[in-house]
Amino acid sequence: MKLKTTLLIAALTSMTAHAEINISGFASVNGGKVLSGTGAPQYGIEPSFLADYPIVSTYTEDFSFSPESLIGLQVTGDLGNGLSVTGQIVARGANDFDAEFEWAYISYELNDSWTLQAGKKRLPLFYYSDFYDVGYAYVWMRPPADNYTWQIFNYEGVNLLYNGSIGDWGLSANIYTGKEDDTENKLLSDFFFRAPTREIWEDILGGVVNLSHDWLEIRLTHMRYTNKRFIDGEPSMWNGKDERDGKFYGLAVNADFGNFFILSELNRLELDSDFDTYMISVGYRFDEITPYIMYSDYEQSGDGDVEKHDTTAVGVRWNFHPSAAFKVQYDRVKDDSFDFAVAGDSKAITFGVDVVF
Repeated sequence: MKLKTTLLIAALTSMTAHAEINISGFASVNGGKVLSGTGAPQYGIEPSFLADYPIVSTYTEDFSFSPESLIGLQVTGDLGNGLSVTGQIVARGANDFDAEFEWAYISYELNDSWTLQAGKKRLPLFYYSDFYDVGYAYVWMRPPADNYTWQIFNYEGVNLLYNGSIGDWGLSANIYTGKEDDTENKLLSDFFFRAPTREIWEDILGGVVNLSHDWLEIRLTHMRYTNKRFIDGEPSMWNGKDERDGKFYGLAVNADFGNFFILSELNRLELDSDFDTYMISVGYRFDEITPYIMYSDYEQSGDGDVEKHDTTAVGVRWNFHPSAAFKVQYDRVKDDSFDFAVAGDSKAITFGVDVVF
């Protein structure tokens, strides 16, 4: 573990005499393989299914449990009077199960509605961002990779949370600011550029609004940031500049009618080009068994169109235990990228068990 991991463990342990300690966890044991695929031979990529972009969770024609299996532990120390400390450790098969702190922050409840937080947290770009690693929390094997594709997923900074209501509508909101400096970004280093790549997102400023009433939930999000990048130590240049500004917009609309549900998410990133993604999924609950289908799409538009791919998935979830679910999913990926294939077409099967404790 890194030094900061050891220090935070020591800090949390030292609080035992002064705070109420709550420990919870989650785990996924998932396996799968590519049934068929084209790969991208011009880049030395064998037939592959890229299940998770940020951590380069990749299945090949050899069956494996490594790409998506993980275990996480969350420790919260309640110091009283509205002050608490939270740390979350995650060990991923895609990273040889090296355990790292992915969340480490303090919270202070200003009153019944407002909470101030500071530290390292998940960047709340997407509907499932805050609980992305907790497979038990959603119906599929994973949120669709076509949507959840960006290389940065954590940030260090401060945020202000609000929970309340407007009439009959529940309302929650989050305003956040900070930066992330990933000295060797896994997605860009290992997959896209095949060279050590430092990815920096600074001057991050964003907001999230979530509205819910009866069967309907609506989530709106917007974020601005400045991007810098170094490949093999050399700065990337965009139109003669060593930085570029990005704007992210997101909309999620979910409808749950008891047994039948519809889930959707639409996102756009405005950078050098426009990057558009969307997902729609429907399912039906038969007691403990929930079959579902999902379609997701990613398209980059603008000068020199280079990337376009979509995924069709069908699967079933079985809640065989109050704290565990078995899932199996078939994914078909079509890679219609213009200048290069990201990972090529593929058909893959994955299955696994998600638990919370």
